[in-house]
Amino acid sequence: MSAAYPSITATLPLQHPPAWALLERKLIDAMSEAVHPFLEKYTHPDGELIWGDTWKNSRDGGDDLYESSYNWPLLYLMGGGEHLLTLGQRQWEAITRQLTRLGPVLNEYERGYDQFHQAESYIYFYLLCLADPQNERNLERAQRFAGLYMNEEPAAPNYDPEKKIIRAPHNGSGGPAWGFTDSEPPSYGWSPGMRVYGLPYEDVPGISHYDDLKDPALAQRMGAVMQKRMGQGDVAGNLMATSLVANAFLLTGKEKYRAWVTEYTDAWVARAAANGGLLPDNVGLSGEVGEYLDGRWYGGLYGWAWPHGYYNIGMAATVAGCNAFLLTRQPAYLDLPRTQFDRILALGEVREMRAEEMSLGHHWLEQFTAAGEEPRMFLVPYRYSDSGWFDYQPMAPVYPTAIWNISAAAEDWERVESVRRAEPVDWRQTVSFHNKEDGGHEKPWLRFLAGGNPDYPEQILQASYHQLCRRLELIRQDKLDLTRVNIHHWQQLNPVTTEALVQLTLGAPQIIYNGGLLHCRVRYFDADRQRPGLPADVAALVERLEAERTVIHLVNLSPFAERNLIIQAGGFGEHRFDAVGYTRRTSDYPGSQHDYAAPSLTSATDELSTNSQYLHVSLPPATEIRLDLAMSRYVNEPGYGLPW
Repeated sequence: MSAAYPSITATLPLQHPPAWALLERKLIDAMSEAVHPFLEKYTHPDGELIWGDTWKNSRDGGDDLYESSYNWPLLYLMGGGEHLLTLGQRQWEAITRQLTRLGPVLNEYERGYDQFHQAESYIYFYLLCLADPQNERNLERAQRFAGLYMNEEPAAPNYDPEKKIIRAPHNGSGGPAWGFTDSEPPSYGWSPGMRVYGLPYEDVPGISHYDDLKDPALAQRMGAVMQKRMGQGDVAGNLMATSLVANAFLLTGKEKYRAWVTEYTDAWVARAAANGGLLPDNVGLSGEVGEYLDGRWYGGLYGWAWPHGYYNIGMAATVAGCNAFLLTRQPAYLDLPRTQFDRILALGEVREMRAEEMSLGHHWLEQFTAAGEEPRMFLVPYRYSDSGWFDYQPMAPVYPTAIWNISAAAEDWERVESVRRAEPVDWRQTVSFHNKEDGGHEKPWLRFLAGGNPDYPEQILQASYHQLCRRLELIRQDKLDLTRVNIHHWQQLNPVTTEALVQLTLGAPQIIYNGGLLHCRVRYFDADRQRPGLPADVAALVERLEAERTVIHLVNLSPFAERNLIIQAGGFGEHRFDAVGYTRRTSDYPGSQHDYAAPSLTSATDELSTNSQYLHVSLPPATEIRLDLAMSRYVNEPGYGLPW
């Protein structure tokens, strides 16, 4: 394998094993084993989740089952145990069977629900495809799933190619799922869990407050309005389906998939341009924005008004913009998420954080912790309705970070910095938590990359290890009747957390949870075992990220075995290594057996011209190397190909 690509052999002895390297390998190995007690506790021998096998006549919920193990293939492709791929695939297929029996899944794909939730489900599938692109069953599935939005399945006419719209907010293998709900008559009744999101619409006669929905007649009145306004036509959240089609392209290279991603994204870019840059959240079947909302550009399902606002819109715009850029290399696609971010940021102001009624208050643990006794925080409005902008919350750095991760542009780094300067807190603080998105630690990571937070690798690895141990203890103490648990039960106990490893080893922020692909600076492959991921005993730290430069520190902790790895430029081979600078030992080592200590270490700097998508690195026992990689980004056709 070393002869096939430019190759470097590490020569520096591992005199002082870095704490981060020891912690990183401990975390990878411990998480790899942590899936076993989870499976033993919560699954049948065939992988299906232990549950009551009941469904409440709802389109909702399929995503919650998939979320229980969605990141296991991600851990595998970073260097986790080989069983993670086998078990990850088994779990996906078992859950698909279970959901097929229960009703929400038809022909292995969601029958018909919104893309916000489907996107949470199918990041699992994308990671399986990336981890094992030679899996023939997944290759067939990927093309069949993408075809659901290209009218290749007659029973699922989801897409209107003339109007360039997905025809309903709820869609899937059953075609457009018309309406907001299947209940008859449609009703939107009061519930404590939804109260924080308020009313979907402010103009329904007789309903001025969410608590009015306790009246069954008023609940039916609201349900009828939602059925009409949210039950047909396209919504901005459907942009997340671009990942489903991009995944098929990355597996096959077929031009039709790239063409669909650009066609559909272009249509929404045009609608945003016509709306002063802000992405409208609804389009009628005629192709007209606001067709069912009296001309309003807001009010669609999972749109600006309800329930989450920018949280959804920002994700949809970012996912689609990054996908279209990846497949075309056209920088203008990144303006779609940039514009949404810029408009929201410009409306921000410092407010008393604890006095605000936030629809996503539980998302801001990091911000509340960092604020301490200082209750004031820079907040931005996440939602817009007839009464204007409202629902002020912290600006999540996930959005500008995801854009900068793609562009590496100074203007996008400045977007990140503008949020930092506005917030009266120290971004270097690492708070230990594991949220639903398996993210939320962008701030201290970005400070590390900026050179102002050198202890971050150790801190985030320690925090991740703590969360692993906490979840394992929660599993051990779980005495609930598993046939009657809440549908979120398993996702809240999944012991695998990958954010730290994605940041430190791949040089990227955590994937966008609602439909994002793994856009990262580098990937690793075990050259000896011919599988994805870091070889055993090898730790990696991406220390610097610049537009044309990446610095990686590699450590072989084994004092016994040589390890060989291949580094790929980009998550999809989309980049190229032009040259690599590295340090080689010039002094004798280990010296004479008669000496009490090894000779003083001396070294020299070398540079190797590479001009390759791959770089082979040989790590003899107990050695380390720092690679200063000059790179050309987005010069190769992206794909899921393997180095061998």
